[in-house]
Amino acid sequence: MRTASGNTVRRAGAAALLAAVTLLTSAGAAVADDPAASASPAADETAGPTEAGTTFRTATPVRQEQAATAEASTGDYLYWVFPADTGQRATVRAKVSLPESATRHGASTWQVDVYDGLRRRQACVYGHQTRKASPDAGSVELSCVLRTVRAWSEPWASDPLPGSYYVRLTVVDLAEEDLGLPVEVETEVTSTDRGGASHVGGSLAEPLVPGVSAASAQGVTVAGSEPEDGWSSGWWTSRWLWTAGGGVLAALASVFGYSLTRGSGRPSRVPPGV
Repeated sequence: MRTASGNTVRRAGAAALLAAVTLLTSAGAAVADDPAASASPAADETAGPTEAGTTFRTATPVRQEQAATAEASTGDYLYWVFPADTGQRATVRAKVSLPESATRHGASTWQVDVYDGLRRRQACVYGHQTRKASPDAGSVELSCVLRTVRAWSEPWASDPLPGSYYVRLTVVDLAEEDLGLPVEVETEVTSTDRGGASHVGGSLAEPLVPGVSAASAQGVTVAGSEPEDGWSSGWWTSRWLWTAGGGVLAALASVFGYSLTRGSGRPSRVPPGV
């Protein structure tokens, strides 16, 4: 016959299963219900800059998802800087609108490069980093998909780390007579979150943002130096969610296994006179 302890065990198992399902689904629901996540940004926040710097020091700050534009002369080095945080895989896109073909004397080759906060050139895992425009082309488009940003790495490694990333766009080959011709440039940076699978242990004491330490000491915020939600610095990862969920499921399995072994060891009937 069924005992009160057996029913209690089954109720405990059901409660544990419900807790596991709730834990694994609560994170997504919290993001969906967050007013800050669903609210539309103001128009002035989405408008990107309309100029570009000409050196690393004068790079124009731009946030991810902002379309930046600039008017320049062929042969100029154009610089923008954006923040990238742990777990993000950034994609840099650039479009150069070329002068009228009648004013050009030949083809031109354009290139986009990305450097981290230590000015180390970062490799593009795929994309069209360098492209040649024919003499009659109206524009040329380039792209660079970076490696996923890590929370920490060895000092000797060149892994991408949280901090500032510089975009440099320029022409690398063209007819000398075409130097100085006017061009219009559009750039945009987007990223995808790679999740806990790309996270590692450890974190940086500070993100790789040039000048941020001195500015922080003076109570000054460097424009465009950090993401809108601040730096995560590797403290959060979806592995926490799955670790907690795995712990709950392990507890559920233990309770269920205990109920099976305990039930098989008791007699099915109570002897008379006991």
